[in-house]
Amino acid sequence: MFTLGPIGFVTPWLLIALAALPILWIILRAIPPAPIRRAFPGVALLLGLEDEDSEADRTPWWLLLLRMLAVAAMIFGFSGPILNPEPVETGSGPLVVLVDDSYAAAPDWRPRLEAADRRLEAAASTGRRVAVVALNDLPPEGGLPLRSAADAQARLDGLLPKAWPVDHAPALDWLDTVDEGFDTLWLSDGLAGDSRAALARELQSRGALTVSEPPAPRIGLQPARIADGMVRLSATRSTSDAAQTIDVTGQGPDPAGIERELARATLTFEQGATEAVTEISLPPELRNRIARFEVEGVRSAGTVTLADDTLRRRKVALIGGDSEEGLELLSPLHYLREALVPTADVLEGALSDLIAASPDVVVLADVAALAPSDKDALEEWVAEGGLLLRFAGPRLAAADTGRAEEDPLLPVRLRVGGREVGGAMSWGEPRTLAPFPEDSPFYGLAIPDDIEVTSQVLAEPGPLLAERTIAELVDGTPLVTRKTLADGQVVLIHVSANAEWSSLPLSGLFVQMLERLAVSTRTGTPDAGELEGTTWVPETLLDGFGALDDAGERPGVPGEELTQGVGPALPPGLYADEDRRVAVNVIGEDTVLRPAAWPAGVVPEWQGEREETDLSGWLLLLALAALAVDVIASLFLTGRLSGKRGKAAATAAVIGVALMIAPQNARAQDEAEATPIDEAALVAAAGEVTLAYVRTGNAQLDRVSEAGLLGLGQQLFARTSVEPVAPVGIDIETDELAVYPLLYWPVEETQPAPSSEAYAKLNAYLRGGGMIVFDTRDGDVAGFGSGATAEGTRLRSLARPLDIPPLEPIPNDHVLTRTFYLLADFPGRYFGESVWVESSPPDAERAEGMPFRNLNDGVTPVLIGGNDWASAWAVNENGSPMFPVGRGFAGERQREMAYRFGVNLVMHVLTGNYKSDQVHVPALLERLGQ
Repeated sequence: MFTLGPIGFVTPWLLIALAALPILWIILRAIPPAPIRRAFPGVALLLGLEDEDSEADRTPWWLLLLRMLAVAAMIFGFSGPILNPEPVETGSGPLVVLVDDSYAAAPDWRPRLEAADRRLEAAASTGRRVAVVALNDLPPEGGLPLRSAADAQARLDGLLPKAWPVDHAPALDWLDTVDEGFDTLWLSDGLAGDSRAALARELQSRGALTVSEPPAPRIGLQPARIADGMVRLSATRSTSDAAQTIDVTGQGPDPAGIERELARATLTFEQGATEAVTEISLPPELRNRIARFEVEGVRSAGTVTLADDTLRRRKVALIGGDSEEGLELLSPLHYLREALVPTADVLEGALSDLIAASPDVVVLADVAALAPSDKDALEEWVAEGGLLLRFAGPRLAAADTGRAEEDPLLPVRLRVGGREVGGAMSWGEPRTLAPFPEDSPFYGLAIPDDIEVTSQVLAEPGPLLAERTIAELVDGTPLVTRKTLADGQVVLIHVSANAEWSSLPLSGLFVQMLERLAVSTRTGTPDAGELEGTTWVPETLLDGFGALDDAGERPGVPGEELTQGVGPALPPGLYADEDRRVAVNVIGEDTVLRPAAWPAGVVPEWQGEREETDLSGWLLLLALAALAVDVIASLFLTGRLSGKRGKAAATAAVIGVALMIAPQNARAQDEAEATPIDEAALVAAAGEVTLAYVRTGNAQLDRVSEAGLLGLGQQLFARTSVEPVAPVGIDIETDELAVYPLLYWPVEETQPAPSSEAYAKLNAYLRGGGMIVFDTRDGDVAGFGSGATAEGTRLRSLARPLDIPPLEPIPNDHVLTRTFYLLADFPGRYFGESVWVESSPPDAERAEGMPFRNLNDGVTPVLIGGNDWASAWAVNENGSPMFPVGRGFAGERQREMAYRFGVNLVMHVLTGNYKSDQVHVPALLERLGQ
């Protein structure tokens, strides 16, 4: 292929004909030939006469130029011009595709894989062996994992970005064990690394190095923080060449538990700046609901920051007695206010009013007795999950509360009176704190030497005292005790909340203990020393695309390791320690993103968004249009355009050009905008069996869905009594869903998430008996739930706000296996992957004499799989299959089984589990016999 800039030519030898254009110009210029001038006196008699038919003596230059353009366009068109042609593979040795599979590569993951796929196709044409190497998952030492280009392509398509940066140093060590030479295609994530340049030089020494790197800057969203009552959002980027604006949204559950957008802010990077900051004001109730902030339209773990306790200021209700003589420093609440106001929303007032405000924590400072109604309300509040924190003091020490029997609002029984220096039950000197035990929430906190306790209330010895003690003095007497009350907790600190009984409220340890009890939160990320001695269990984890997933049964992580940076051993996510939450984000407060630096001789290129475009049709269309204009111009110049024949010829030329252009415009318009269903169509759909598919915005994918349901409808018409009408494309934002028994939803990795209103419609549709068939179309790579594909990840994100019941792979006795045909598998274009439906009831039992269980009578609201059923069902205008399925007879057999599954599916939606009623046949026959 001959290449001229961005354009290549399949048959470049035809371009030689361009050399004949000057000769053609001379010939056309001479036709018609110039007239010979002769002197003829009689011509004077013709003066003043007008000839209706005139003819130019020479062809005008602009008409000659138009004809030359038409001929040149035909020459170029027949030479096979291609815009952005794929480079021809020239190498012959091994090829290594090196992948930066980090979070920074996620935003353009699909384009970079497509660019690599085109390189692998070229390698396959020359028989080159290929090795795909992901830098976060290096192959064993000792050689290259070479395979055929086709196998390497499958390996490449199965790769997913990790949620942490790439470390290039291990790759250098791995290369030391590889002796052979090879060429390299490096799919770079665009970020600088300590060993990137050294690795590039090493690869250059092994063979040709080609780097594919996106030109767009990499963006990172830093953790949200609270500053002066405002939520501070900041972002960083790798390059600062141009101004840039990004939208950041706060996502979290609404009161109904449906995840939706709760906040939005715009951050602007000025030209020359790599940092952008903004602040937003949010009410506490809304702020506490936000689970994460993310950059809109950029799918990456680096553009998501999870919210933890640093963002969720707790509401703390303070109740205490009056201070002596009104002295502020003697008030039992003074030191609590000082410790809590910076990090919590402090509420004060009557207990009944405070409980109605739904606080997170209630603090009773030296409160001995409560009104019966207040006590009952407080006990109910604690049982529903509240935290009651009590401090001792003179009033509690002198009261009878918790003496004769255990009080529900005290963790232990108390002895009469208290113990103090110089008292009846006195110490010789003040006591200090003992080291916190390992099972204590305070374990790992450093105890200052100057903390002394002079008085305390004592706990009555009992079998549960040791279990409920979480801090004690050096003499073994309890300092802090705790018990659970239903879903809540009651904690008692056996000293006063002011400095009368101990110096604890004057120390920094007091604030740290409140944090460990989840009474207050921090304003920033804790350091390793503060986390030492704690264990944090991951609850949810981020994948490379920034989607949240359940952490499963992963082991806990020592607290001091949470500050060491994300990686395989510490993936980003939300980690929990009892009631506390710490977010481990990819981008930290001090993270700086720098663009990748390459050694001399390496110039990154980017073809991720470039596609081959055949220009032949457009050039030939241009040539025909130019010739049509030439016809009209020639008629005009000869004066024949005004006649009937001339007008007819001009009209024919205009119509011809319009017909050539109209199909292209009509198709483009059809792809760009779909006409919404009108009311009449909705009524018609309600009166017939109408299968519907969700429009994804991908025109090609939507056409396959429509063709698939059309093919399935034809099979239903031929095989059953169901006579469906033409399928319908649905916009779930605007269209009514209730009239469609089944929605086929092909999952596409870039399709936007529906709005909260659309999710409400979908949930109502599912509750009303509708079924949604989710098809990730990735059955050739991995099954649903494996997390191995972008489509599977996107499905989890799309389906999270839906009211979907627990799922399970289709059991052998599910009614879908026998609704119309007896089936054991449910293939589509792909075969063998699991198909998921609503779980069977746990108490479902097999009836005597029946081959299946007595399952629920409803229709499963969702069916999830990845076998690409629409492609197997799809037919073209002639009724022929649009896509191949398998090979030979086995492939056609697989297509037949796909049709049978489709028939079973529709019959199941329309008739429910009527075949399960066979379970009741013995009982019915017995009743009839009686």
